[in-house]
Amino acid sequence: MILITGANGALGRLVAAELAGRDDVVLGTRTPESTTDSTHAAQAAQAPRPTQAPRRRIDFDDPASLDFTGVDTLLLISAGYGEDDIVIARHDAAITAAEKAGVRHLVYTSLSGDGDHLAYALAHRWTERRLARSPLAWTVLRNGLYAEFLAAIAAPGPDGTIAAPLGTGRLAAVARADLAAVAARVATEPERHAGRVYELVGERALGGAELADAVGGSYEPGSLGAAREAIAASGGALPYQVPMLVGTYSAIAGGFLDGSGIEANALRTLLGRAPRPALDAYRTAVAAPSAA
Repeated sequence: MILITGANGALGRLVAAELAGRDDVVLGTRTPESTTDSTHAAQAAQAPRPTQAPRRRIDFDDPASLDFTGVDTLLLISAGYGEDDIVIARHDAAITAAEKAGVRHLVYTSLSGDGDHLAYALAHRWTERRLARSPLAWTVLRNGLYAEFLAAIAAPGPDGTIAAPLGTGRLAAVARADLAAVAARVATEPERHAGRVYELVGERALGGAELADAVGGSYEPGSLGAAREAIAASGGALPYQVPMLVGTYSAIAGGFLDGSGIEANALRTLLGRAPRPALDAYRTAVAAPSAA
């Protein structure tokens, strides 16, 4: 049996769609009676609805709900959206529950190696270390940042101007659907990937000027300070998320997320085809009612 955590989230829904038709898949979610987790409703809106696979309540904030009985392969989609101590506690509880339940293999969606400069990298690296100490067989998928996320942080304004402070930096963004396809493939053939850490970043890094060209706008990067003020004033980010977002801008502008620091990008190999153009995914997400 394969159990997907976060199956109502944007990535989880795409993985569920990839595995549609299999009779050995269970969807884990905090709200099994709902098709959309309200926490991630805006992100999930663009993803296909989960299949009619069996559902199981899995709430990382309720360790008693972490029932992995009968699960052979656990796809642990990182439970972000929290301070480091919260995320670490969630992941530790999930791994501990998997060990106790006799899960054979755990596949974890982590963060790309060139993301170590990001504020939210710590919980991912802690989880990787926790898995390395575990008796479980494991595989780590180090996902690059989504092209759809880029659409959220570098969306054009009403006049078509992209003011995100990316400087001359570029991001090796990945279409979320490609990362879902890789996760599904690894989860269905876990033995082939045991003990592997895969870097999964875009093959073509995108800069502000290219993003503007893609949507027929202009690129006039602002400052990090202005971005911080705008994010805080919008009310759309929790206090801990403000420095995370500003730090992401800074890392892109500084050239740390353009993919050049990744020695072996496994995206194309694990997909078995050419990756989807990240620029297309960005353009689609920008045009959607709610960019994710």
